[in-house]
Amino acid sequence: MVSPKTPWIGPGKRPIISYAAGTQGMGDSCAPSRQLKAMSEYETLFFKDLLLRGYIVALTDYQGLGTPGTHTYMVREAQGHAVLDMARAAQRAGFPGTDTSTPIGLSGYSQGGGAVAAAAELAASYAPELTVKGTVAGAPPADLSSAVPAKIDGTLYSAFQLYATAGLFAAYHVDPASILNDKGVALLPRVEQNCVTGLFDLAFVKSATLTKDGLPFTSSFGEEPLRTILADNRIGNRKPNAPVMITHSVSDDVIPYPVGKQLAKDWCAKGANVSFRPLLAPAHVGGILSTFALALPFFKARFGGLPQVSTCAVL
Repeated sequence: MVSPKTPWIGPGKRPIISYAAGTQGMGDSCAPSRQLKAMSEYETLFFKDLLLRGYIVALTDYQGLGTPGTHTYMVREAQGHAVLDMARAAQRAGFPGTDTSTPIGLSGYSQGGGAVAAAAELAASYAPELTVKGTVAGAPPADLSSAVPAKIDGTLYSAFQLYATAGLFAAYHVDPASILNDKGVALLPRVEQNCVTGLFDLAFVKSATLTKDGLPFTSSFGEEPLRTILADNRIGNRKPNAPVMITHSVSDDVIPYPVGKQLAKDWCAKGANVSFRPLLAPAHVGGILSTFALALPFFKARFGGLPQVSTCAVL
């Protein structure tokens, strides 16, 4: 948790942003809290402006990242709970002027976008006591059974697919040997120790070289247990109880643009207040700065009590 030196000049109590980091990796050494201590956390480039606006920033390590067990990467409920639990902890951390009624914002991009999107739709049932004012979900990987795996399989970002495989297998107690060949099973320990700073160590791996049937991971998505696992981790089946802004680059090369747009449509169909913001920034990485530039006026308006204009009518 990071408390700003900037005085809070907005209305009411100083808000807390429960901030979900983008992909850090799977190893314990990748945990945001450890990266912050080592001054190597890349997310500080993006949340520093939140601090400069006077918000407290609470950054979750996620489940199993820096703690015993496998990091539950891409597991919807675990990531959503981690974001909400971090908000609860921040309210009770003893920062001046904060208490259990302190207003909350949720913000994240990529893995973090999926985590805060999951948190937004779980808040009403899992943390009804939190006053969530709004969520900024950038490039959320809302549907893992869609085009995401095929988009990154065998590319620079193939590590992300391997992280998700390890995280989902661990969370759902899937025997890796039931799907993976000997090479795939032997690779998992390396995956579970890898950090995104070592992305090239797992880059350009084709999933077909790791499976028992010699086919890509996607070939098993219609079969159990993966069919149920992927359906369980789809975001968009529950209505957020506060305004949400979804951003997504139209040229995203990791999480395809239609995935974010479909999440907006799913939430709109449930009556949620959603603003969907297409970005012209190049590729997945390019969308990060644009997202957090938009997050600043979004949170200023939400904490100021202003309504969000929904874009559901034009989706």
